[in-house]
Amino acid sequence: MSPALIAGLAALAVAAAGAALLVRPLRRRRAERPQPVHHILLPFTGTEISRRAVDAAVRLARAEHATLMPAYLATVSKQLPLDCAIPTEAAKAMPMLEAIEQRATAQGVPVDARVERGRSYRHALRRLLGKEDFDRVVVPATAMGGIGLSGDDLIWLLERAPAEVLILRPAPSDEGRLPATLG
Repeated sequence: MSPALIAGLAALAVAAAGAALLVRPLRRRRAERPQPVHHILLPFTGTEISRRAVDAAVRLARAEHATLMPAYLATVSKQLPLDCAIPTEAAKAMPMLEAIEQRATAQGVPVDARVERGRSYRHALRRLLGKEDFDRVVVPATAMGGIGLSGDDLIWLLERAPAEVLILRPAPSDEGRLPATLG
């Protein structure tokens, strides 16, 4: 090999190493940046939901430029096929989903609503976690004796959700509920 060729290869190697050293910190800085939030899941049951939980989910979605994904968790009896028609559950879900959507769209937040079926609320939530992508979960905790996710379900969610989980429990004096109609 000629000395000029060796010198040229050495210069090329030094330039490549220098470029690699410059790119590595840029990649590290990009990796350290928080990833954008695209979907915020708001699972609920029943015909009422905490207004504070809905408002918190809407504020988060607006601040993060994310889509709010309200999801009604419907239970289907073990005697019925899981994919059977559920008109009673749909009658409960649709007015609530519409009320949440109206509240969110009034704040400029896009909504992508769901109804998820399961043998229990936890089973419906497990199915939802398995097929949807989201970055945060905002869960309205129910007061003692209320209908909805139990304490065990909430612990299960905290252990299994592939996202940040925010559980919001209203104060005992808080009677603010978002009814199925916004009258």
